[in-house]
Amino acid sequence: MTRIDRDPLPVRHGAVGPSRRAFLKASTASLAAASLAPPAVFAAGSDRIRVGLVGCGGRGCGAAVDCVGGNPGTELVALGDLFQDRLDGARQVLQRELPADAFRVTGDACFVGFDAYRHVIASGVDLVLLATPAHFRPIHLKAAVEAGKHAFIEKPVAVDPVGARSIIASSELAAKKNLAIVAGAQRRHETKYREVIGRVQDGAIGQLVGAQCYWYRGHLWVRDRQPQWSDMEWQIRNFVYFTWLCGDCIVETLLHNIDVVNWAFGGPPQSALGIGGRQVRTEVRYGQVYDHFCVEYVYGKDVRTMAMCREMPGCLERVAEKIIGTKGVAYCGEGVIKGGKPYRCTDPGRPYLQEQVDLVRSIRSGVPLNEGRRMAESTLTAIMGRMSAYTGQEVSWDFVANKSQLDLLPPKYEFGPMPLPPVAQPGVTRLT
Repeated sequence: MTRIDRDPLPVRHGAVGPSRRAFLKASTASLAAASLAPPAVFAAGSDRIRVGLVGCGGRGCGAAVDCVGGNPGTELVALGDLFQDRLDGARQVLQRELPADAFRVTGDACFVGFDAYRHVIASGVDLVLLATPAHFRPIHLKAAVEAGKHAFIEKPVAVDPVGARSIIASSELAAKKNLAIVAGAQRRHETKYREVIGRVQDGAIGQLVGAQCYWYRGHLWVRDRQPQWSDMEWQIRNFVYFTWLCGDCIVETLLHNIDVVNWAFGGPPQSALGIGGRQVRTEVRYGQVYDHFCVEYVYGKDVRTMAMCREMPGCLERVAEKIIGTKGVAYCGEGVIKGGKPYRCTDPGRPYLQEQVDLVRSIRSGVPLNEGRRMAESTLTAIMGRMSAYTGQEVSWDFVANKSQLDLLPPKYEFGPMPLPPVAQPGVTRLT
Protein backbone atom coordinates (compact mmCIF):
# COMPACT_ATOMS: atom_id res chain seq x y z
CA MET A 1 0.00 0.00 0.00
CA THR A 2 1.47 3.32 -1.02
CA ARG A 3 0.60 6.72 0.31
CA ILE A 4 0.28 9.31 -2.46
CA ASP A 5 1.02 12.78 -1.16
CA ARG A 6 -1.11 14.50 -3.79
CA ASP A 7 -3.91 16.64 -2.44
CA PRO A 8 -2.58 19.03 0.22
CA LEU A 9 -5.97 19.12 2.05
CA PRO A 10 -7.88 17.50 3.52
CA VAL A 11 -6.49 13.98 3.12
CA ARG A 12 -3.21 12.28 2.35
CA HIS A 13 -4.61 8.93 1.21
CA GLY A 14 -8.06 7.51 0.58
CA ALA A 15 -11.07 9.47 1.75
CA VAL A 16 -11.54 10.97 5.17
CA GLY A 17 -15.25 10.88 5.90
CA PRO A 18 -17.82 8.41 7.24
CA SER A 19 -15.98 5.46 5.69
CA ARG A 20 -12.67 6.59 7.18
CA ARG A 21 -14.18 6.96 10.64
CA ALA A 22 -15.81 3.53 10.37
CA PHE A 23 -12.50 2.06 9.30
CA LEU A 24 -10.72 3.59 12.27
CA LYS A 25 -13.40 2.38 14.65
CA ALA A 26 -13.06 -1.18 13.43
CA SER A 27 -9.28 -1.05 13.26
CA THR A 28 -8.94 0.50 16.68
CA ALA A 29 -10.87 -2.35 18.24
CA SER A 30 -8.31 -4.84 16.96
CA LEU A 31 -5.26 -2.71 17.79
CA ALA A 32 -6.35 -1.24 21.11
CA ALA A 33 -4.84 -4.02 23.17
CA ALA A 34 -1.51 -3.45 21.48
CA SER A 35 -1.49 0.27 22.18
CA LEU A 36 -2.45 0.04 25.85
CA ALA A 37 0.10 -0.53 28.58
CA PRO A 38 0.28 0.13 32.32
CA PRO A 39 -0.70 3.77 32.95
CA ALA A 40 1.97 6.45 32.84
CA VAL A 41 1.63 10.08 33.83
CA PHE A 42 2.03 12.61 31.03
CA ALA A 43 2.05 16.39 30.72
CA ALA A 44 -1.46 16.99 31.97
CA GLY A 45 -0.91 14.89 35.09
CA SER A 46 -3.04 12.02 33.74
CA ASP A 47 -2.51 8.86 31.72
CA ARG A 48 -3.83 10.52 28.54
CA ILE A 49 -1.31 11.46 25.86
CA ARG A 50 -1.78 15.02 24.64
CA VAL A 51 -0.94 15.48 20.96
CA GLY A 52 -0.07 18.60 18.98
CA LEU A 53 0.04 18.90 15.19
CA VAL A 54 2.51 21.14 13.33
CA GLY A 55 1.71 21.32 9.63
CA CYS A 56 -2.01 21.23 8.82
CA GLY A 57 -2.03 19.96 5.25
CA GLY A 58 -3.34 16.60 4.09
CA ARG A 59 -0.35 14.71 5.45
CA GLY A 60 -0.74 16.31 8.86
CA CYS A 61 -4.48 15.69 9.01
CA GLY A 62 -4.01 12.06 8.06
CA ALA A 63 -1.35 11.53 10.71
CA ALA A 64 -3.52 13.19 13.38
CA VAL A 65 -6.55 11.04 12.51
CA ASP A 66 -4.45 7.87 12.62
CA CYS A 67 -2.63 8.83 15.81
CA VAL A 68 -5.51 10.16 17.90
CA GLY A 69 -8.36 8.26 16.28
CA GLY A 70 -6.38 5.02 16.33
CA ASN A 71 -5.09 5.07 19.91
CA PRO A 72 -7.36 5.05 22.98
CA GLY A 73 -6.30 7.52 25.63
CA THR A 74 -4.92 10.16 23.26
CA GLU A 75 -6.30 13.61 22.51
CA LEU A 76 -5.47 16.34 20.02
CA VAL A 77 -5.00 19.60 21.90
CA ALA A 78 -3.04 22.01 19.68
CA LEU A 79 -2.62 22.97 16.01
CA GLY A 80 0.05 25.01 14.28
CA ASP A 81 0.59 26.08 10.69
CA LEU A 82 2.20 28.87 8.73
CA PHE A 83 -1.12 29.83 7.12
CA GLN A 84 -4.44 30.66 8.76
CA ASP A 85 -6.54 29.13 5.96
CA ARG A 86 -4.69 25.83 6.23
CA LEU A 87 -5.18 25.73 9.98
CA ASP A 88 -8.88 26.60 9.72
CA GLY A 89 -9.45 23.90 7.10
CA ALA A 90 -7.64 21.27 9.16
CA ARG A 91 -9.54 22.21 12.28
CA GLN A 92 -12.84 21.58 10.52
CA VAL A 93 -11.68 18.25 9.10
CA LEU A 94 -10.24 16.98 12.38
CA GLN A 95 -13.22 18.07 14.46
CA ARG A 96 -15.43 16.11 12.08
CA GLU A 97 -13.25 13.00 11.92
CA LEU A 98 -12.18 12.59 15.55
CA PRO A 99 -14.41 11.58 18.48
CA ALA A 100 -15.54 14.51 20.63
CA ASP A 101 -13.51 13.32 23.61
CA ALA A 102 -10.37 13.13 21.46
CA PHE A 103 -10.61 16.54 19.75
CA ARG A 104 -9.72 19.07 22.46
CA VAL A 105 -8.38 21.94 20.38
CA THR A 106 -9.57 25.35 21.55
CA GLY A 107 -9.10 28.69 19.84
CA ASP A 108 -6.24 29.71 22.10
CA ALA A 109 -4.36 26.51 21.16
CA CYS A 110 -4.27 27.33 17.43
CA PHE A 111 -1.09 29.02 16.29
CA VAL A 112 -0.11 30.61 12.97
CA GLY A 113 3.25 31.81 11.68
CA PHE A 114 6.86 30.75 11.35
CA ASP A 115 7.04 30.31 15.13
CA ALA A 116 3.80 28.32 15.43
CA TYR A 117 5.78 25.14 16.16
CA ARG A 118 7.27 26.70 19.28
CA HIS A 119 3.82 27.55 20.63
CA VAL A 120 2.50 24.04 19.93
CA ILE A 121 5.50 22.49 21.69
CA ALA A 122 4.98 24.82 24.67
CA SER A 123 1.23 24.15 24.91
CA GLY A 124 1.48 21.20 27.30
CA VAL A 125 1.66 18.42 24.71
CA ASP A 126 3.43 15.09 25.20
CA LEU A 127 3.74 14.19 21.51
CA VAL A 128 4.10 16.39 18.42
CA LEU A 129 3.31 15.38 14.85
CA LEU A 130 5.66 17.23 12.50
CA ALA A 131 4.24 17.35 8.98
CA THR A 132 5.34 20.63 7.39
CA PRO A 133 7.44 20.70 4.20
CA ALA A 134 10.65 18.79 4.86
CA HIS A 135 12.88 21.87 4.98
CA PHE A 136 11.54 22.73 8.44
CA ARG A 137 11.87 19.24 9.93
CA PRO A 138 15.37 19.57 11.46
CA ILE A 139 14.45 22.88 13.12
CA HIS A 140 11.16 21.56 14.48
CA LEU A 141 12.54 18.23 15.73
CA LYS A 142 15.43 19.92 17.50
CA ALA A 143 13.01 22.19 19.37
CA ALA A 144 10.70 19.29 20.24
CA VAL A 145 13.45 17.05 21.61
CA GLU A 146 15.08 19.86 23.56
CA ALA A 147 11.68 20.50 25.16
CA GLY A 148 11.32 16.81 26.08
CA LYS A 149 8.57 15.88 23.60
CA HIS A 150 8.02 12.63 21.73
CA ALA A 151 7.72 13.12 17.96
CA PHE A 152 6.33 11.71 14.76
CA ILE A 153 8.36 13.10 11.85
CA GLU A 154 7.03 12.79 8.34
CA LYS A 155 9.40 11.84 5.55
CA PRO A 156 11.62 13.22 4.20
CA VAL A 157 13.33 14.47 7.32
CA ALA A 158 15.70 16.93 5.61
CA VAL A 159 16.56 18.42 2.23
CA ASP A 160 20.33 18.78 2.61
CA PRO A 161 23.24 17.08 4.42
CA VAL A 162 23.42 19.73 7.14
CA GLY A 163 19.76 19.18 7.97
CA ALA A 164 20.12 15.38 7.98
CA ARG A 165 23.02 15.60 10.42
CA SER A 166 20.85 17.79 12.64
CA ILE A 167 18.20 15.05 12.66
CA ILE A 168 20.82 12.51 13.74
CA ALA A 169 21.99 14.80 16.54
CA SER A 170 18.40 15.28 17.72
CA SER A 171 17.86 11.52 17.61
CA GLU A 172 20.90 10.96 19.79
CA LEU A 173 19.60 13.50 22.29
CA ALA A 174 16.17 11.85 22.20
CA ALA A 175 17.77 8.51 23.08
CA LYS A 176 19.41 10.09 26.12
CA LYS A 177 16.08 11.59 27.18
CA ASN A 178 14.13 8.35 26.53
CA LEU A 179 11.95 10.05 23.90
CA ALA A 180 10.27 8.39 20.93
CA ILE A 181 10.85 9.38 17.31
CA VAL A 182 8.86 7.51 14.66
CA ALA A 183 9.35 8.48 11.02
CA GLY A 184 6.79 8.43 8.23
CA ALA A 185 8.30 5.48 6.36
CA GLN A 186 5.16 3.40 6.83
CA ARG A 187 6.56 0.39 4.96
CA ARG A 188 8.73 -0.28 8.01
CA HIS A 189 5.50 -0.94 9.94
CA GLU A 190 3.67 -2.90 7.23
CA THR A 191 3.33 -6.66 7.67
CA LYS A 192 4.17 -7.71 4.11
CA TYR A 193 7.33 -5.60 4.04
CA ARG A 194 8.45 -6.76 7.48
CA GLU A 195 7.87 -10.39 6.58
CA VAL A 196 9.60 -10.20 3.19
CA ILE A 197 12.60 -8.13 4.31
CA GLY A 198 13.03 -10.31 7.40
CA ARG A 199 13.21 -13.39 5.19
CA VAL A 200 15.61 -11.66 2.78
CA GLN A 201 17.93 -10.81 5.66
CA ASP A 202 17.69 -14.43 6.85
CA GLY A 203 18.93 -15.68 3.46
CA ALA A 204 15.68 -16.65 1.74
CA ILE A 205 16.95 -15.43 -1.65
CA GLY A 206 20.63 -16.10 -1.05
CA GLN A 207 23.33 -13.48 -1.29
CA LEU A 208 22.06 -10.10 -2.47
CA VAL A 209 23.39 -9.15 -5.88
CA GLY A 210 21.15 -6.25 -6.95
CA ALA A 211 17.91 -4.32 -6.62
CA GLN A 212 15.62 -1.98 -8.49
CA CYS A 213 13.12 0.46 -7.06
CA TYR A 214 10.65 2.76 -8.79
CA TRP A 215 8.39 5.72 -8.17
CA TYR A 216 6.74 6.39 -11.52
CA ARG A 217 3.64 8.54 -11.09
CA GLY A 218 1.64 10.94 -13.22
CA HIS A 219 0.34 14.43 -12.58
CA LEU A 220 1.18 16.16 -9.31
CA TRP A 221 -0.79 19.04 -7.83
CA VAL A 222 0.46 22.58 -8.44
CA ARG A 223 -0.50 25.91 -6.86
CA ASP A 224 -0.26 28.85 -9.22
CA ARG A 225 0.99 32.19 -7.98
CA GLN A 226 -1.72 34.50 -6.62
CA PRO A 227 -1.32 38.30 -6.83
CA GLN A 228 -1.43 38.75 -3.06
CA TRP A 229 1.27 36.14 -2.38
CA SER A 230 4.88 37.13 -1.84
CA ASP A 231 7.69 35.06 -3.35
CA MET A 232 8.17 33.23 -0.06
CA GLU A 233 4.48 32.46 0.39
CA TRP A 234 4.07 31.12 -3.14
CA GLN A 235 7.10 28.87 -2.87
CA ILE A 236 5.97 27.40 0.45
CA ARG A 237 2.39 26.86 -0.76
CA ASN A 238 3.84 25.27 -3.91
CA PHE A 239 6.57 23.48 -1.98
CA VAL A 240 6.87 20.27 -4.03
CA TYR A 241 8.52 22.27 -6.83
CA PHE A 242 11.40 23.77 -4.83
CA THR A 243 14.45 21.80 -3.74
CA TRP A 244 15.00 23.91 -0.64
CA LEU A 245 11.55 22.93 0.62
CA CYS A 246 11.02 19.30 -0.50
CA GLY A 247 14.41 18.04 -1.66
CA ASP A 248 13.12 17.38 -5.22
CA CYS A 249 11.05 14.34 -6.21
CA ILE A 250 13.83 11.84 -5.54
CA VAL A 251 13.81 12.92 -1.89
CA GLU A 252 10.11 13.70 -1.56
CA THR A 253 8.79 10.42 -3.01
CA LEU A 254 11.42 7.89 -4.17
CA LEU A 255 12.78 8.04 -0.63
CA HIS A 256 10.11 5.49 0.35
CA ASN A 257 11.55 2.91 -2.02
CA ILE A 258 15.18 3.81 -1.39
CA ASP A 259 14.52 3.23 2.31
CA VAL A 260 13.30 -0.31 1.54
CA VAL A 261 16.50 -1.08 -0.39
CA ASN A 262 18.62 0.28 2.46
CA TRP A 263 16.58 -1.88 4.82
CA ALA A 264 17.25 -5.01 2.76
CA PHE A 265 20.98 -4.29 2.51
CA GLY A 266 21.30 -3.34 6.17
CA GLY A 267 22.41 0.23 5.67
CA PRO A 268 23.16 3.00 3.18
CA PRO A 269 25.22 2.59 -0.01
CA GLN A 270 28.82 3.57 -0.57
CA SER A 271 28.26 5.83 -3.56
CA ALA A 272 25.79 7.18 -6.09
CA LEU A 273 26.00 8.09 -9.76
CA GLY A 274 22.85 9.61 -11.18
CA ILE A 275 21.23 11.45 -14.04
CA GLY A 276 18.04 13.45 -14.17
CA GLY A 277 16.38 16.38 -15.77
CA ARG A 278 13.41 18.65 -16.33
CA GLN A 279 11.76 17.53 -19.55
CA VAL A 280 8.00 18.04 -19.11
CA ARG A 281 7.58 20.39 -16.15
CA THR A 282 9.50 23.33 -17.59
CA GLU A 283 7.21 26.28 -16.82
CA VAL A 284 7.92 28.73 -14.00
CA ARG A 285 4.89 27.38 -12.11
CA TYR A 286 6.93 24.21 -11.57
CA GLY A 287 9.72 26.00 -9.73
CA GLN A 288 13.16 24.51 -10.35
CA VAL A 289 12.94 20.81 -9.54
CA TYR A 290 13.54 17.93 -11.96
CA ASP A 291 10.76 15.62 -13.16
CA HIS A 292 12.86 12.44 -13.47
CA PHE A 293 15.92 10.79 -11.91
CA CYS A 294 17.81 7.54 -12.40
CA VAL A 295 20.55 6.69 -9.90
CA GLU A 296 22.95 3.78 -9.61
CA TYR A 297 23.82 3.06 -5.99
CA VAL A 298 26.72 0.80 -4.98
CA TYR A 299 26.40 -1.36 -1.87
CA GLY A 300 29.03 -3.60 -0.28
CA LYS A 301 31.38 -5.37 -2.66
CA ASP A 302 30.39 -3.72 -5.91
CA VAL A 303 26.70 -4.64 -5.69
CA ARG A 304 24.93 -2.18 -7.96
CA THR A 305 21.29 -1.19 -7.62
CA MET A 306 19.05 1.15 -9.58
CA ALA A 307 16.58 3.72 -8.24
CA MET A 308 14.28 5.56 -10.65
CA CYS A 309 11.52 8.14 -10.32
CA ARG A 310 9.41 10.07 -12.81
CA GLU A 311 6.46 12.44 -12.46
CA MET A 312 4.97 12.81 -15.93
CA PRO A 313 1.34 12.38 -17.01
CA GLY A 314 0.50 9.84 -19.68
CA CYS A 315 3.34 7.47 -18.81
CA LEU A 316 3.53 4.04 -17.22
CA GLU A 317 2.97 4.21 -13.48
CA ARG A 318 4.88 1.92 -11.12
CA VAL A 319 5.74 2.10 -7.42
CA ALA A 320 7.72 -0.97 -6.42
CA GLU A 321 10.90 -2.50 -5.02
CA LYS A 322 12.63 -5.66 -6.24
CA ILE A 323 15.50 -7.25 -4.35
CA ILE A 324 17.60 -9.76 -6.31
CA GLY A 325 19.55 -12.60 -4.74
CA THR A 326 21.61 -15.54 -5.98
CA LYS A 327 18.71 -17.91 -5.26
CA GLY A 328 15.57 -15.84 -5.78
CA VAL A 329 13.85 -12.48 -6.04
CA ALA A 330 11.78 -10.54 -3.47
CA TYR A 331 8.94 -8.32 -4.68
CA CYS A 332 8.54 -6.29 -1.52
CA GLY A 333 5.39 -4.32 -2.30
CA GLU A 334 3.60 -7.48 -3.36
CA GLY A 335 4.71 -9.39 -0.27
CA VAL A 336 6.13 -12.14 -2.48
CA ILE A 337 9.38 -14.11 -2.71
CA LYS A 338 9.97 -16.20 -5.83
CA GLY A 339 12.68 -18.84 -5.99
CA GLY A 340 14.88 -19.59 -3.00
CA LYS A 341 12.43 -20.07 -0.14
CA PRO A 342 9.12 -18.94 -1.71
CA TYR A 343 6.71 -16.88 0.36
CA ARG A 344 3.51 -14.90 -0.08
CA CYS A 345 2.02 -12.57 2.54
CA THR A 346 -1.77 -12.29 2.54
CA ASP A 347 -2.10 -9.75 5.37
CA PRO A 348 -3.65 -6.59 3.84
CA GLY A 349 -1.93 -4.42 6.44
CA ARG A 350 -2.79 -0.99 7.84
CA PRO A 351 0.60 0.73 7.70
CA TYR A 352 -0.45 4.33 8.28
CA LEU A 353 -2.45 3.41 11.34
CA GLN A 354 0.09 0.82 12.48
CA GLU A 355 2.99 3.28 12.59
CA GLN A 356 0.98 5.49 14.95
CA VAL A 357 -0.07 2.52 17.11
CA ASP A 358 3.56 1.41 17.32
CA LEU A 359 4.59 4.94 18.29
CA VAL A 360 2.05 5.31 21.10
CA ARG A 361 2.60 1.77 22.34
CA SER A 362 6.34 2.42 22.62
CA ILE A 363 5.73 5.64 24.58
CA ARG A 364 3.40 3.90 27.01
CA SER A 365 5.76 0.96 27.44
CA GLY A 366 8.64 3.20 28.50
CA VAL A 367 10.78 1.72 25.71
CA PRO A 368 10.33 4.37 22.98
CA LEU A 369 11.08 3.70 19.35
CA ASN A 370 13.77 5.90 17.83
CA GLU A 371 13.84 5.85 14.03
CA GLY A 372 15.55 9.20 13.58
CA ARG A 373 19.01 8.09 12.51
CA ARG A 374 17.71 5.40 10.18
CA MET A 375 15.37 7.82 8.43
CA ALA A 376 18.08 10.47 8.25
CA GLU A 377 20.40 7.96 6.55
CA SER A 378 17.77 7.01 3.99
CA THR A 379 17.05 10.69 3.38
CA LEU A 380 20.78 11.27 2.90
CA THR A 381 20.85 8.38 0.43
CA ALA A 382 18.21 10.13 -1.67
CA ILE A 383 20.00 13.48 -1.30
CA MET A 384 23.23 11.81 -2.45
CA GLY A 385 21.49 10.65 -5.63
CA ARG A 386 20.08 14.12 -6.24
CA MET A 387 23.47 15.76 -5.74
CA SER A 388 25.02 13.38 -8.26
CA ALA A 389 22.32 14.06 -10.85
CA TYR A 390 22.48 17.83 -10.28
CA THR A 391 26.26 17.98 -10.70
CA GLY A 392 27.07 15.08 -13.04
CA GLN A 393 29.57 13.75 -10.49
CA GLU A 394 29.81 10.50 -8.54
CA VAL A 395 29.07 11.21 -4.87
CA SER A 396 30.39 9.10 -2.00
CA TRP A 397 28.58 8.31 1.24
CA ASP A 398 31.53 9.71 3.20
CA PHE A 399 31.19 13.04 1.42
CA VAL A 400 27.46 13.46 1.86
CA ALA A 401 27.35 12.12 5.43
CA ASN A 402 30.44 13.82 6.84
CA LYS A 403 31.89 16.52 4.61
CA SER A 404 29.27 18.28 2.52
CA GLN A 405 28.33 21.71 3.83
CA LEU A 406 25.28 22.09 1.58
CA ASP A 407 22.67 24.01 3.57
CA LEU A 408 19.53 25.25 1.81
CA LEU A 409 18.40 27.68 4.51
CA PRO A 410 16.89 30.88 3.06
CA PRO A 411 18.36 34.26 4.04
CA LYS A 412 15.47 34.84 6.45
CA TYR A 413 12.05 33.47 7.34
CA GLU A 414 9.57 36.15 6.43
CA PHE A 415 7.03 36.82 3.71
CA GLY A 416 8.74 38.91 1.09
CA PRO A 417 11.14 38.61 -1.85
CA MET A 418 12.68 35.19 -2.45
CA PRO A 419 14.62 34.80 -5.70
CA LEU A 420 13.61 31.81 -7.80
CA PRO A 421 16.41 29.26 -7.35
CA PRO A 422 18.17 28.28 -10.58
CA VAL A 423 17.62 24.90 -12.20
CA ALA A 424 20.63 22.67 -11.57
CA GLN A 425 22.87 22.03 -14.61
CA PRO A 426 25.14 18.97 -14.59
CA GLY A 427 28.69 20.00 -15.30
CA VAL A 428 27.98 23.54 -14.12
CA THR A 429 26.41 23.04 -10.68
CA ARG A 430 29.14 22.16 -8.20
CA LEU A 431 29.28 19.82 -5.22
CA THR A 432 29.37 21.69 -1.91
